[in-house]
Amino acid sequence: MELSNLKTYYFLRKGLFKRLVVRAVDGVSLVFREGEIVSIVGESGCGKTTLGKTSVKLVEPYDGKIVFEGKDITRMDGDLKWFRRRAQIIFQDPFQSLNPYHSIFDILKEPLDNLFRGEVDDPTEKIMKTLEEVRLAPPEEFLYKYPHMLSGGQRQRVNIARALIVDPKFIVADEPVSMIDASSRAEILTLFREIQNRRRTAIMYITHDISTAKYFSDYIAVMYAGKVVEYGRTMEVIKNPLHPYTVGLIASVPEPDPENRKRFRPVIGGEPPNPINPPPGCRFHPRCPKRFEPCDKIEPQLKEVEKGHFVACHLYE
Repeated sequence: MELSNLKTYYFLRKGLFKRLVVRAVDGVSLVFREGEIVSIVGESGCGKTTLGKTSVKLVEPYDGKIVFEGKDITRMDGDLKWFRRRAQIIFQDPFQSLNPYHSIFDILKEPLDNLFRGEVDDPTEKIMKTLEEVRLAPPEEFLYKYPHMLSGGQRQRVNIARALIVDPKFIVADEPVSMIDASSRAEILTLFREIQNRRRTAIMYITHDISTAKYFSDYIAVMYAGKVVEYGRTMEVIKNPLHPYTVGLIASVPEPDPENRKRFRPVIGGEPPNPINPPPGCRFHPRCPKRFEPCDKIEPQLKEVEKGHFVACHLYE
């Protein structure tokens, strides 16, 4: 999956003639390779979920390109069933993303019916194998249960199974552990890593928690106000954050890296950005402790500062 200068805008009507533009995603370029996990991190409202939904075409982009397996699908019309087989999303809320009136068997059989239409010889066997893969065993005990009969962690495993059952090559995992108890989080993240290694699936892991991204992902893209402000290999970004916003994120979470917490203790002040009227220049400059004259006039572009480490900041120009 390759995203090139992707933009997703929402248009709001104000009065009879005025229209407001919400720049949820505003020029993001990323590549997701087979067998790699890329974490998208940032505070709430920075555009992470919109980026994930746009990449699998649940939301139409305003501009830019989405290229999947060499095909430009940005404006592709007609039947996208082939794409739905190859790209899936796991939603954040395991309590609302499952139909309460369907059994687990029906929930997992539905994508097979919709996307394969009789091509699967034995749907029950495939469903049971997928339940075993997400560690809901023995699967016979879960087939005919309903979502309300499962714990939060078990429901999220059903969500994961629903995505895996069509054998996708690209998965968007939208904060999959944020709404389950701490004891289940490590198990599910370990499960994701095993799936990625076994299936060679590319995963976009959306999170606001750098501490989980540190142990889980190969690359990190830090988003702020709809833009990627820093990108690189996970440990390189964690140990050597370059953008002031990244430094603030690392300093604000519970010990993602104790050494960095000793070295960097900035406070991100001010109000979060308004996506309708973003400030001129660097979008982070009203809250940046290191801002200087160009920051409020010229918007910095993402550039490679070190090998494989990109940052959008005037400090490195």
